Amino acid sequence: MVFCSRCGKELVPEANYCPYCGIAVKGVKTEEYTVPSEDLVSRVKALVHEGNVNRVIVKDDKGRVLMDIPIALGVVGVVLAPWLAALGALGVVATNCTIVVERREG
Repeated sequence: MVFCSRCGKELVPEANYCPYCGIAVKGVKTEEYTVPSEDLVSRVKALVHEGNVNRVIVKDDKGRVLMDIPIALGVVGVVLAPWLAALGALGVVATNCTIVVERREG
Protein backbone atom coordinates (compact mmCIF):
# COMPACT_ATOMS: atom_id res chain seq x y z
CA MET A 1 0.00 0.00 0.00
CA VAL A 2 1.10 3.52 -0.77
CA PHE A 3 0.22 6.45 1.48
CA CYS A 4 0.50 10.20 0.91
CA SER A 5 3.32 11.78 2.93
CA ARG A 6 1.32 14.97 3.46
CA CYS A 7 -2.25 13.89 4.28
CA GLY A 8 -1.70 10.19 5.05
CA LYS A 9 -4.52 8.93 2.80
CA GLU A 10 -4.17 5.66 0.93
CA LEU A 11 -3.25 5.98 -2.75
CA VAL A 12 -3.47 3.67 -5.71
CA PRO A 13 0.03 2.36 -6.54
CA GLU A 14 0.20 4.00 -10.00
CA ALA A 15 -0.80 7.50 -8.76
CA ASN A 16 1.46 10.40 -9.72
CA TYR A 17 -0.35 12.89 -7.45
CA CYS A 18 -2.47 12.55 -4.33
CA PRO A 19 -6.13 13.12 -5.30
CA TYR A 20 -6.88 14.52 -1.83
CA CYS A 21 -4.17 17.15 -1.33
CA GLY A 22 -2.49 17.38 -4.76
CA ILE A 23 1.07 16.63 -3.71
CA ALA A 24 3.33 14.79 -6.16
CA VAL A 25 4.03 11.22 -5.10
CA LYS A 26 6.05 9.91 -8.06
CA GLY A 27 9.60 11.08 -8.50
CA VAL A 28 9.74 12.39 -4.94
CA LYS A 29 11.89 10.90 -2.21
CA THR A 30 10.80 11.56 1.38
CA GLU A 31 12.81 11.44 4.57
CA GLU A 32 11.53 11.82 8.12
CA TYR A 33 13.38 13.20 11.12
CA THR A 34 12.08 13.37 14.68
CA VAL A 35 13.51 16.30 16.60
CA PRO A 36 12.80 17.98 19.93
CA SER A 37 11.03 21.32 19.56
CA GLU A 38 14.06 23.35 20.65
CA ASP A 39 16.07 21.96 17.70
CA LEU A 40 13.29 22.42 15.13
CA VAL A 41 14.39 25.73 13.58
CA SER A 42 18.07 24.83 13.37
CA ARG A 43 17.32 21.44 11.80
CA VAL A 44 15.00 22.96 9.16
CA LYS A 45 17.62 25.61 8.35
CA ALA A 46 20.26 22.92 7.88
CA LEU A 47 17.97 20.86 5.63
CA VAL A 48 17.05 23.85 3.45
CA HIS A 49 20.70 24.84 3.04
CA GLU A 50 21.45 21.39 1.62
CA GLY A 51 19.90 22.79 -1.56
CA ASN A 52 17.91 19.90 -2.99
CA VAL A 53 14.79 20.18 -0.81
CA ASN A 54 11.43 20.88 -2.47
CA ARG A 55 9.12 20.85 0.53
CA VAL A 56 9.36 20.66 4.31
CA ILE A 57 6.38 19.41 6.30
CA VAL A 58 6.35 19.73 10.09
CA LYS A 59 4.07 17.41 12.05
CA ASP A 60 3.37 17.22 15.76
CA ASP A 61 3.83 14.07 17.84
CA LYS A 62 0.29 12.91 16.91
CA GLY A 63 0.97 13.17 13.16
CA ARG A 64 -1.04 16.33 12.47
CA VAL A 65 0.48 18.70 9.92
CA LEU A 66 1.47 21.92 11.66
CA MET A 67 3.25 23.60 8.76
CA ASP A 68 3.85 22.85 5.09
CA ILE A 69 6.67 24.91 3.59
CA PRO A 70 7.23 24.80 -0.18
CA ILE A 71 10.87 25.54 -0.99
CA ALA A 72 11.57 27.07 -4.41
CA LEU A 73 15.03 26.96 -5.94
CA GLY A 74 17.12 29.89 -4.84
CA VAL A 75 14.61 31.07 -2.24
CA VAL A 76 16.36 31.09 1.07
CA GLY A 77 17.22 34.21 3.13
CA VAL A 78 14.54 36.90 3.39
CA VAL A 79 11.68 34.83 1.97
CA LEU A 80 12.30 31.98 4.40
CA ALA A 81 12.59 34.22 7.49
CA PRO A 82 8.82 34.43 8.25
CA TRP A 83 8.53 30.63 8.00
CA LEU A 84 11.37 30.18 10.46
CA ALA A 85 9.79 32.64 12.90
CA ALA A 86 6.56 30.65 12.72
CA LEU A 87 8.51 27.43 13.32
CA GLY A 88 9.95 28.98 16.47
CA ALA A 89 6.42 29.65 17.69
CA LEU A 90 5.42 26.05 16.93
CA GLY A 91 8.26 24.85 19.08
CA VAL A 92 6.46 26.28 22.11
CA VAL A 93 3.29 24.28 21.35
CA ALA A 94 4.74 20.87 20.50
CA THR A 95 7.29 18.87 22.47
CA ASN A 96 8.56 16.62 19.67
CA CYS A 97 8.09 17.26 15.99
CA THR A 98 8.51 15.16 12.89
CA ILE A 99 10.07 16.85 9.88
CA VAL A 100 9.17 15.31 6.54
CA VAL A 101 11.56 16.41 3.79
CA GLU A 102 10.66 15.93 0.14
CA ARG A 103 13.39 15.84 -2.45
CA ARG A 104 12.82 15.57 -6.19
CA GLU A 105 14.53 12.49 -7.61
CA GLY A 106 16.83 12.86 -10.59
